[in-house]
Amino acid sequence: MIVILLKDVKGTGKAGDVVKVSDGFARNMLIPKGLATEATGSNVKSLEKQKALAEEKKAQDRKRAEEFAEKLSKLSVDIASKAGEGGRLFGSITSMDIACALKEQHKIDVDKKKFAMDAPLKHVGEFEVLIKLYQDVSVKLKVNVTA
Repeated sequence: MIVILLKDVKGTGKAGDVVKVSDGFARNMLIPKGLATEATGSNVKSLEKQKALAEEKKAQDRKRAEEFAEKLSKLSVDIASKAGEGGRLFGSITSMDIACALKEQHKIDVDKKKFAMDAPLKHVGEFEVLIKLYQDVSVKLKVNVTA
């Protein structure tokens, strides 16, 4: 029997796949538990429409992320902190601090989890911090840390 999987099934396939399984497995396990539906003509057409809508939404999200990345690439953020001798900060500048400063200075809200920082900033100077906005869409933001 050919079925359309509604949810991921280990050893069979992922949600949205059209797979051929044994009749007993489909009738006794997959269909009663709501894991699959029979692959009729209308169900297959419905699945194709859903996939097309998902692709369109993904393309729109990517376009928005690219536009947002272009806007962010032109900006810089200034953060003042207490520093000791040699320009070493008493604390550190984390992704949360940069996100708050970006919101305060430019009225742009970016989630702190999108910042790709290996370690917090601990020195005075100018840094470039990578922000991952979407798959394969990232931008470098200039951060000026002053004493």
